[in-house]
Amino acid sequence: TLQKVVEDPNGLTPDNFPFAAIKPIRIGGKDVTAFRISYVGEQGWELHMRYEDGLAVWDALRSTGVMPFGVETYANTRRMEKSLRLQNADLLTEYNLLEADLARPKVKENDFCGKAKHLEYRAREHQPAMLCTLVMTENTDSKGVARYPVGIMPVQDPATGETLVDELGRRSFTTSVAYGPTIGKNIALAYLPWAYCQEGRKLQVEYFGETYPVE
Repeated sequence: TLQKVVEDPNGLTPDNFPFAAIKPIRIGGKDVTAFRISYVGEQGWELHMRYEDGLAVWDALRSTGVMPFGVETYANTRRMEKSLRLQNADLLTEYNLLEADLARPKVKENDFCGKAKHLEYRAREHQPAMLCTLVMTENTDSKGVARYPVGIMPVQDPATGETLVDELGRRSFTTSVAYGPTIGKNIALAYLPWAYCQEGRKLQVEYFGETYPVE
């Protein structure tokens, strides 16, 4: 779509403009800095321009028939379908980089703040908890109303009704939750104790006093 409004469409091909690259382009006669990256789980762009050029660029993009969907799509629904993490929601100081599944395959040789502790965590056989993606398999409440939760929900073992607790005493709760339009179900991210991290493991979340199955 973006190729329809730039002065050099060939410059946007994957070979000429690879993922995570930043280059200047022209849209609607205006200078734009394009960043080939996206937080919605699929190929996309961030476009940066001078304030006074914003309307001209907006009009050029809208002329292609694209629709604006707002920050909820960007920051929740689509990014969660690809399990992209959100700072201060899914990335918390109580959990380390490996538990968030964001650790790099190697550790640089130079010293850095927290390196000793990071190496200690890496040496573990497994982490006490891992950030997992959960899908709500049923969202109808006791009155027959479909629920679309927001906020924090405790994650429980359906056999006991107890909230999960890892070996460090941290209770499991959803860190993000949103409706996933592609799969037609609610999606949540949550740190689960290692023993509960199997794919397909059936659990439940509690929302306004009622429980809903997740896996």
